[in-house]
Amino acid sequence: MAGMIRYLLATFVLSAVCFAETATGFLPLEHWKSAVVSGRTSTLESLYSTDPAARVTVITKSSAEISTQADTEFWTELKARRISLNVAQSTSPQPGVQQVTFQATITSAHPGKSLYVVEAQLWQDQAGTWKLVAVERTDARKLEQPMSLDAKIYPPASEARGEIREAELRAAKAHKRVLVIFGADWCYDCHVLDRALRRPDIAPTLNANFEVVHVDVGTGNKNQDLMNEYQVPMSRGVPALAVLNSSGQLIYSQKNGEFERTRAMGPEDLLAFLNKWKP
Repeated sequence: MAGMIRYLLATFVLSAVCFAETATGFLPLEHWKSAVVSGRTSTLESLYSTDPAARVTVITKSSAEISTQADTEFWTELKARRISLNVAQSTSPQPGVQQVTFQATITSAHPGKSLYVVEAQLWQDQAGTWKLVAVERTDARKLEQPMSLDAKIYPPASEARGEIREAELRAAKAHKRVLVIFGADWCYDCHVLDRALRRPDIAPTLNANFEVVHVDVGTGNKNQDLMNEYQVPMSRGVPALAVLNSSGQLIYSQKNGEFERTRAMGPEDLLAFLNKWKP
C-alpha cells in the first residue's frame, strides 16, 4: 500500500488535470466538505488516517509536508460559509482506494470575496471507514485556477505583428491603449491571467480602456524580436505584459517578471495595474 500511495502522489498533477467536470458520488468527500463548512476541527481531523499516517503536501513555489493538524487549521481558519467543488477527477485505481482531484471555491464571511484551493486527495477504506491517506494542495488563492490547459488563448505566432497593428487602429478610434500579453498555451499562469481578465469585477475596466493582443512566444523560440522591441525579457518568464499607446509607442514594459506568478496575485492587483496604465 505504501508503494502505491507514493506512486499516486507522484502522479498528481494539480496544474494541468485533463478531465471533464463531474459529480463524484463519493460520500466521504461530502463529509469532508461538510466538516470544512461547519468548522468542526475534531470532525475534520478524524477524517485523516493515523495508520498509515496521512501525508499532507502543500504546493507553493516548492513542496512542503505539513501535519494533519496544520492542514485542519488551514481549512477551519478560512471560515467558509459555503464551499463548492469543481471535480476534475474521481477514480478508483483499485478496490478500497479513491483518488479525487478538485478545485474548491470558498465563499467566506466577506460578500463577493472568494478563495480557491486546488487539491488532490487519496482515500483508503480502512475496515469499513474511509480515511484520507494522502493530500496534495495549493495554498488559498484569490484568483480561479485552471483545471486544464485545453483552452486556446494564443493565436499563431506569425500573426502577432498584424494583430498589434489592427489593435492600434481600434485603440486610436476608441481612445484606448493596447495591452500586449506575451505567453503560450502551455503556461499555467497565462491561463490564470486569462480567466482573471474575464472576471466581472475586472473585465469592464479592461474592455473600456484597452485593446488586448495575445502574442505566442512558444518555448522561447517565437516572437523574440517583439519581446526585445518592447523590452520584455523572456528570461523573466511569462505571462509578460507591455502597454502601447494607439501610435505604437511603448508606455510600459514588464522587466522583472511581475506577472510570472499570476496565480499568487489578487483581483485588486490586476485592477491597480489597469487603472495605472489606462489612458
